Amino acid sequence: MRDLKTEKLSKNAVDFIDDALLEGLLDNARPDKARVREIIAKSLNKEPLSLVETADLLAADEPELVDEIFAAARELKRKVYGNRIVLFAPLYIGNKCVNDCRYCAFRRSNENAIRRTLSHDEVRQQIEALENVGHKRLILVFGEHPDYNADYVAEIVRLVYSVKVGHGSIRRVNINAAPLNHDEFKKVKQAGIGTYQIFQETYHHETYAKMHPSDTRKGDYLWRLDGLNRAMEAGLDDIGIGALFGLTDWRFEVLGLVSHSLYLQERYGVGPHTISFPRLRPAGGVNLGEDYLVGDYDFKRLVAILRLSVPYTGMILTAREEPELRREVMAFGVSQIDAGSRIEIGGYTEAGDAQVMEREQFTLGDIRSLDEIVHELLSDEYIPSWCTACYRLGRTGEHFMEFAIPGFIKQYCTPNALSTLTEYLVDYASDETRTAGEKTIRTELDKLPDSPQKTELISRLKRIRETDDRDLYF
Repeated sequence: MRDLKTEKLSKNAVDFIDDALLEGLLDNARPDKARVREIIAKSLNKEPLSLVETADLLAADEPELVDEIFAAARELKRKVYGNRIVLFAPLYIGNKCVNDCRYCAFRRSNENAIRRTLSHDEVRQQIEALENVGHKRLILVFGEHPDYNADYVAEIVRLVYSVKVGHGSIRRVNINAAPLNHDEFKKVKQAGIGTYQIFQETYHHETYAKMHPSDTRKGDYLWRLDGLNRAMEAGLDDIGIGALFGLTDWRFEVLGLVSHSLYLQERYGVGPHTISFPRLRPAGGVNLGEDYLVGDYDFKRLVAILRLSVPYTGMILTAREEPELRREVMAFGVSQIDAGSRIEIGGYTEAGDAQVMEREQFTLGDIRSLDEIVHELLSDEYIPSWCTACYRLGRTGEHFMEFAIPGFIKQYCTPNALSTLTEYLVDYASDETRTAGEKTIRTELDKLPDSPQKTELISRLKRIRETDDRDLYF
């Protein structure tokens, strides 16, 4: 692991987060009702909001206006993403770490953390367990450590893709790991990854310094902030950003995320593929106090405002949240969730019903099974989806603009979602979930206009039910 002083930043690297500017926007925002409604109308026209407009929504705390923001977020989700929810699972590969982040149970100074890196055989066992319940999409999580270099990450990605059980296979592997240099990003891309996530954790410089000691790799604010720029320059155009809410003023973090999205859009012509907004959760050996913890009401506000500010970006709601809150927030613009998640190292084969804090980075709020969550989604009239077609057909980066292409959802997203749902129902679902899913498929087929593609879709669903044919996509 090379010294960061010798590493190369992206071309024209710049720290684009201006704390004084963002704080000033929050202090001075005083929108009236007409102004808030004007901003909402702009967002419903699928136009990204400026920082000033986002700050105005953050300042709109009258119950009447908050309700209008919630309603607009629901409407925008339906316009952009329809009623699909994409499902994935996290898989922690190793928790060795050279960093000492104050909020993380895996920090190097936590002597109670049980350090472990999965062997290749153990990775296979985890993948088999995940495939046996129906997962097709994973995000692999690595600590920052010399053992988890780019060659190792690429090796594990290829291993994951190679494991197939019955009709099961992992079709998309995303990564959450340390920032890399240009050559390292190229190596990881060549392994066939999907999205590379780097969370800034907090965009507030003073808070960042408090949370990440200066003698650690993560203590370099600009190296981390610039990470996804290097990914883009290395040809990895499918990237995800995120902030950990609970470290400082949640409104500042929303502006930080929007700033990052706008910067990427302006510099590279495409913003992040996804935005994540996890809240601080209890973790082994962590005691930060409660000064900046985000309550449920404000959490719903931040999700809705993010949806309105970046209409085109996928939003990930994690199993950190309790089931009922997840169910409510889903409607505010969420496009992806994890399900059946365990974050203990080896958790998919070794963990019981209870979580083991010494073996996980933080505690989860929702450890229901994949089938339970799929059934709930169907009951709420969503289409559970494991689609990976766009990434495998090159519809990524600037080409992945479903929001801007008339009829994209009907032409690609809904048919592919129904195909993957049919696979799940045939191969993995409980009887109760299978019955609910078949009803959903009939309903969604009725909504599609008659066309040669609809005829082909119906034929493909029949093939899935009656043969071993799988992984059929448009």
